[in-house]
Amino acid sequence: MHDRIIFIGPDCWGSKVCPYFLEDESLFPEWCHTAITEGLKIKVGRWDIPGKPISILVDFNPYFAQKDAIYGKLWEDFQVDSLHAYGDYDEASMFSYAAALVVESFYKHNLNSDQKVIYHGNEWMTGLGVLYINKVLPQIGTVFTTHATSIGRSIAGNNKPLYDYLFAYNGDQMSWELNMQSKHSIEKQTAHHVDCFTTVSDITANECKELLDKPVDFVLPNGFDNSFVPKGATFTKKRKQARKRLLDVANALLGTDLQDDCLIVSTSGRYEFRNKGVDVFIEAMNRLLRVKELNKTVVAFIEVPGWVGEPRQDLADRLQSGKKYDTPLPVPEITHWLHNMTHDNVLGMLKFLDMHNRAEDKVKLIFLPCYLTGDDGILNMTYYDLVLGKDLCIYPSYYEPWGYTPLEAIAFKVPCITTDLAGFGLWANSVKGAPSEIEDGVKVIHRTDYNYSEVADAIKDTVTKYSNMSADEVKKARANAEKLSKKALWSEFIKYYEQAYDFALQKAEARKKELKNKS
Repeated sequence: MHDRIIFIGPDCWGSKVCPYFLEDESLFPEWCHTAITEGLKIKVGRWDIPGKPISILVDFNPYFAQKDAIYGKLWEDFQVDSLHAYGDYDEASMFSYAAALVVESFYKHNLNSDQKVIYHGNEWMTGLGVLYINKVLPQIGTVFTTHATSIGRSIAGNNKPLYDYLFAYNGDQMSWELNMQSKHSIEKQTAHHVDCFTTVSDITANECKELLDKPVDFVLPNGFDNSFVPKGATFTKKRKQARKRLLDVANALLGTDLQDDCLIVSTSGRYEFRNKGVDVFIEAMNRLLRVKELNKTVVAFIEVPGWVGEPRQDLADRLQSGKKYDTPLPVPEITHWLHNMTHDNVLGMLKFLDMHNRAEDKVKLIFLPCYLTGDDGILNMTYYDLVLGKDLCIYPSYYEPWGYTPLEAIAFKVPCITTDLAGFGLWANSVKGAPSEIEDGVKVIHRTDYNYSEVADAIKDTVTKYSNMSADEVKKARANAEKLSKKALWSEFIKYYEQAYDFALQKAEARKKELKNKS
């Protein structure tokens, strides 16, 4: 869409330079002047990602002073209950309101009713702005995408069985029980009033129908842009570097001399201990410790951001020295100290299972609790530079509307294990027309509300099987993983967006005619 698409984000940087944004004063100079006179605090430029799309950052802080009046109007117009709001609800809503004011100003200055315009909000955080645009600029087609219902995620995260009882849950009632009234309310009302309501997978579409009482108009699966995946000799070189770095860190932490013939596996994502299946990943690694058929030493990494205090100085010193050590560091399960060492879920489960990376253990499990942005003080490599060094990535999600992490893994030729409770897992099965196996590049495990133990066994068995595969079989699995990822490129999935946008524009067109007839 080139420069016909504009992204709007929050200006969280103030006078500091935002490292992801390139300001460009040559873009819309007249409108920028007008917007400032209207009281909008904006920066216009380009988002510093491939494609460099036009972006507008808006400072939403001035609107906190009007918060009660904004929420009052929201209740009058759309019956959104903001009475029980707290923390991130207020912040998201004020940004959403500010973004809508930006659109209103931009539309009036730069566009007209002859042009086809879409306003697309993602997640409940943008709901207030979508509803505002619906009311104030009815000629704009509105699209709202929920990537996970706030109440569904909350039910799952609170250890309640989501799937077997989905038909019986009442979203409104559950929002009261789980203190989610305001988030649920804005999400539900936006879904009901928007021109086109969408989500990212069939599994979440079902959730929307049951918990928001609104079927989606379209499913828009998350596509992937593989332009930054290294090719050829560069890929081989980067894979070697990643493996070396991961093993150097493991050896320095554990006082071992693990070589490149290890099986390097990992899980990653948000720190949702149950929803992302971090618990079942640890359980599977614990069971793997006792498997005689395991043909290789397994080094398993948990890459989820915890409440990091600081990188471990003792580990950093060992890495810097370049020496080999034959004794482990104290607490040889973690690379960074946490603020909440005694209350952390991962460390707690490792302690409960007595998993302490002993010398004789054939499975070593290491917690990397930081964002891998290349400057964490220990690995000092980015997530994308590390993921291609893995042999297997494991995402045994209980709640996962789509699943970008497994899609990213296979794009980097790393076969992965996921479940059919993830939208991506369901999609992989649908592409094959049968349950996908590790030889296909993705092993999809059947997961329910109650089969945690079977899932742990299936992961254990798949890792064991992979450790025994021949070099040719591994090569084939890696090739199949990459081949599957190409079926999930944006070039394949953009058609669903085009259908949704067309649907929304037709609704806006009908509304325009209706208003014209009335006047």
